[in-house]
Amino acid sequence: MFALDVHLGLSSPQKFIPSKYFYDEAGSKLFQRITELPEYYLTKAEAEILTTYKDELAKHFATEPFALVEMGAGDGEKTKILLEHFLSKGLDFHYAPIDISESALSELEVSLTEQFPTLSFQGRSAEYASGIAEIDTFSESRTVLLFLGSSIGNFSFPEMKLFLKTLWHGLNKGDFALIGFDLKKDIKMMQAAYDDKEGVTKEFNLNLLRRINRELGGTFNTEKFYHHEIYNPKESAMESYLISLEAQEVYIDALKTTYRFAPYEAIFTERSYKFSDTSIRELAHETGFEIVETFKDSKRYFADSLWRVVK
Repeated sequence: MFALDVHLGLSSPQKFIPSKYFYDEAGSKLFQRITELPEYYLTKAEAEILTTYKDELAKHFATEPFALVEMGAGDGEKTKILLEHFLSKGLDFHYAPIDISESALSELEVSLTEQFPTLSFQGRSAEYASGIAEIDTFSESRTVLLFLGSSIGNFSFPEMKLFLKTLWHGLNKGDFALIGFDLKKDIKMMQAAYDDKEGVTKEFNLNLLRRINRELGGTFNTEKFYHHEIYNPKESAMESYLISLEAQEVYIDALKTTYRFAPYEAIFTERSYKFSDTSIRELAHETGFEIVETFKDSKRYFADSLWRVVK
């Protein structure tokens, strides 16, 4: 699948590499470093939300046993705020982290065993689509789905609606989804978060090319590409690109194909939409959910919106 997606992306008029391929072992570690950067406000803001409102969330979920299913669990650091609190309150739940990165999932499982020896959990390595298809296998009781961070913003709006509608089909009436939304804010602040001074986000993007070299026998020279981040006000999205600094050819052995780049031709790597209260409400309404409550950090940089499935 990786090879096919790379071929499709690099053969398109606007070259692209799907952002889901960021998260091999090296990419997952780089992203963890990004979340610790002073410019990267998203993780800190969401951690504040979960810390501030963990008791309110527990009260919503405490009425019956539930499966806490997390899409894109990563290192699970923010989720551990909830896990610790739910365990301390004696909630009856099973934790099911899902992540595309097997290495990240393995590290998470080790840390969960060490930190929460009484926690019932079982992780699965899967992409979003297959993870959603398996939701009903985690528990016969209520499902509480976590989709934290700003992952929902990596979809285009049509893709968001399709993803959320697919999620709605995979859940039962009365199930919950807690979804993270990065809110619209000062453009310079967003630019700094996605183009940090240390260059970690740059390395995160260039790792896509290095991964092609490692796994597919590519010949990318990363020194010939420039990492570029820009806010698109029309789309309300941060956009990430790798730009070829010169005319060049890149051969990928697994595909037996040479890909040509014009000077300053761009590879699109990721978008990250920013949301308003209105756009969050519209997404919920159009995909079969009702908003129970939307929690925000003290600076109103980020929101975790709790939705209930309506059927």
